[in-house]
Parts: sequence; C-alpha cells; structure tokens
Amino acid sequence: MRRPPLRRLLRPLLLTVLLLLLALAATGLSLLITPQQTVSAAGQSVRVGATSLQLSPSGPGELVLFGQTIPTKPQFDGPIRPRLELARIATGPQVSKLVQNGGHGSLVLAVGHELTSGWVRYAVWETVIATGVMLVVLAAVTGLRHLPRRRTAAVLGAGLVSVCAVNLIGFGLLANSTPQVLDHVRSLEDLVGRGPLTPVPPASGPHLTEVHAVVIGDSTAAAPGNAPLPNPTPLDTACVRSVDAYARDLAEVNGWNVLNLACTGATVPDGVLGVQIVSGHQVAPPQLAEAQRATKAPVLIISVGANDVGWADLTRLCAVSTTCDDRATTAFFRNRLTRFAVDYRTLLRQVSTLPQHPTVLVNEYYDPFGPNADCLKGEGITTAKADMLRSRLTELNTVLRDGADLAGAHPVRPSFTGHELCSTESYVQGPASAAPLHPTPAGELVIALADQQALTDLPR
Repeated sequence: MRRPPLRRLLRPLLLTVLLLLLALAATGLSLLITPQQTVSAAGQSVRVGATSLQLSPSGPGELVLFGQTIPTKPQFDGPIRPRLELARIATGPQVSKLVQNGGHGSLVLAVGHELTSGWVRYAVWETVIATGVMLVVLAAVTGLRHLPRRRTAAVLGAGLVSVCAVNLIGFGLLANSTPQVLDHVRSLEDLVGRGPLTPVPPASGPHLTEVHAVVIGDSTAAAPGNAPLPNPTPLDTACVRSVDAYARDLAEVNGWNVLNLACTGATVPDGVLGVQIVSGHQVAPPQLAEAQRATKAPVLIISVGANDVGWADLTRLCAVSTTCDDRATTAFFRNRLTRFAVDYRTLLRQVSTLPQHPTVLVNEYYDPFGPNADCLKGEGITTAKADMLRSRLTELNTVLRDGADLAGAHPVRPSFTGHELCSTESYVQGPASAAPLHPTPAGELVIALADQQALTDLPR
C-alpha cells in the first residue's frame, strides 16, 4: 500500500495549529478591546472586564481603585481572570442605614450576583468580538490568496470553530469557577481583604452647633513652621497647629467658625479614622469622630495622603541617593499608594454616611518644586530629582482627584506657580525652615482662596 506523502499529512496539522494561534491572538486582542460591563449594587457601580491573558494556571484578578491596580484577595482559576474597576461609590440612604447597622442584608449580598451577571455578559461580548476579529483576518487572508468560495467558506468555518473553542475553554472550562467566586463577594472589601465598614462613632462631648466648616487631615492643614495658635490646648501644641492655617483664613474671609482638627503626621488610619499618638505620648482622638460633633457644619475639607505614601521619607531618601527612581524606592511608593487608595475609599465612604451630608472638598497637593531647583543642590535635590518627586506627587493627586470625583466630592488643586521653592517670593518653606516643603502663611492663604473659589463655584 502506498503511503500518503508527508506533506499531505502535515498540511492539515499546520493549518489547525495556525488557526489555534490566530484564535488565541484574536482572543487576546478582544480581551483588551471588549467594553467592560457596568453593574450596580449596594450603592456602588463597578465595571466588569477581564485582565490580559495570564500564563499561570491560577492567581488573583485585578481591582482598579482610583487609577491604582490592586490584586484581588480571591484567587481565580484559568488564564482569563476578572478585572473590576470602581465606577461610583456614592452611598444612598438605604445603604447608609445598612452600613450603620453593620448587617449584611440582601442588598449587600446582591453585589456578588451583579458581578457574576456582568462577568457572563462580558464573556459573551468578548466571544462575539473575538469571532469578528478572527473572521476579518481570515477573510483578508483568503481574499489575498484568491481562494475559491468553497475553500474560503471552509477556512472561515474552521476559524469560527477554533475561536469559539478557545473562548469556550478559556471562560467555560478553565475559568468555570469564576462565577462562583464572584457570587460570594458581599462587598468590595471582600476583594481587597478588608472587613465590612465599621462607622467611626461620634466623640463624646456637647454638639458644636455653631461650627460652619470642619477641616481634617495632615500637616498641610495644621500649618507647622508658622506662628502658633494663641492659648493653644496641649493637643494644638502636639499637632503643631498654627494661627496661619488655611482654616483660619477661611474663617476670617467668611465670618465662619471653622473647626481645624488637622494634625501633623496624621494618616487616614492613624489620625483621621483612628487615634493618633502625637509627640510620643499625646493621644489625638479620631478626627472624624470629633468632626461629627459639628452636627450642623455644611462644609468638610479633607487634606490627606502625603503621610500615607511616606512623602517625607521619599524626599529625604531622594536627597541622599544618586537617583530617585530605583526599583526599591518605586516599589515602596507603589505599595504605599495602593494601600492609601484603599484607605482613602474607606474614608470617603465614612464621610458619605455623615447625617448632615456636608459639601466635601478634597484638597490636592501643591507642587513645591519650580522649574529651577538650583537652590536645592546643596540639599541633594537636582532638577531631575525634583521632576521625579513631582511625578509621584502627581500620581497621589490623581488618586485624590479620581476618588473625590467618584464619591461626589469636589477636588481642589491650589497652584503655587511662580512661587515654588527657589523663587523670589516662595510660598513653600525652604530646607532650613522649621517645616521644610510646607506652606508659608502666604501658601496657606492660597489654599484657602482655592477652597473659597471651589465653594463659590458650587451650584446653589
């Protein structure tokens, strides 16, 4: 018996391999271009999509929070894993009541169901788009080769089968446990490894009904390095609160009673939502707890983030290093920024449950470095280093701005343009000052004016 030529045996095998490779490529491309599916539950909107194709058999998905990509706590099987992007975090009255009660009612349990529904819809759309990409490519190839109609139809049919098989295996077989994992998600805290939201209880003491605005946050709002408060309390002294703080400027401009609770060194978990140990022994109660005593204050201003990402440590390390963008420093910053994004979301959710529903301003950070950094060379800061520090400050401001926008708050960006370090009239305290890189009294006034403008521009 005559054996068939080897070429005739290899041709269908090569064609099959080629079609599978094209199907994988079409699937990989479609994972990047398929529109995410938006779902809403428990006062939050989430866009559901998929990560790019992964090489490992299992691993975490991705949660995009204020522009920061965070690995999910749950692990998913297969090379195709969910990518979830927070689209809205407004908390309605029903959700607020549920959160305050600390329960997990049907509304919270609906999160997993909605995520699963979004994942299934995304898988269907991805398969349709991958099929379209595959058919367009094959139609172009067969057209260029001028294949007869019957053979063209056979190639297109084989391509259709191949891409559908790849997607069926990717979503239906290898990722068949993904819907069950998503269905058990009660809240986004389940995805990032945090427990359910526990409201910060109000601090004890009489209600401060005459307060018009409350400021919470870190040293930018406390204004260290400037003149101290007259007749300060021990906590005022420990937090280094100044008479030149922008809270006082707002009070004078508007004739308000502004309660400034900001404390030098405060972070979201240690200072704003939790207690802060100041000067080694002084205990500052949670700022948000104290803020709740101002039961009629219509305005709340937040200045946080620099301490959370270790801005002072990064600046000092940059000054003594030959470069500011080495892998270790970059990894440190990314880790701290990701952690801050999660804590910042918790703060915004806490603020959204305040009974007086205040107008919330979130202050971004000013740029302390101008185009000329010559005066900082003696401190180890070159223009290139200043640019790197500025880029990281920009990333922090992006998290602050995106979070505020999604939560219905109002981001405010004060501008020190022309008055940065090394300028003739700097609004920033220099390296030899008591609080380097912090605002001068003029800088605090600029922040107050930016907040005032933001409040003026709000619709009545």
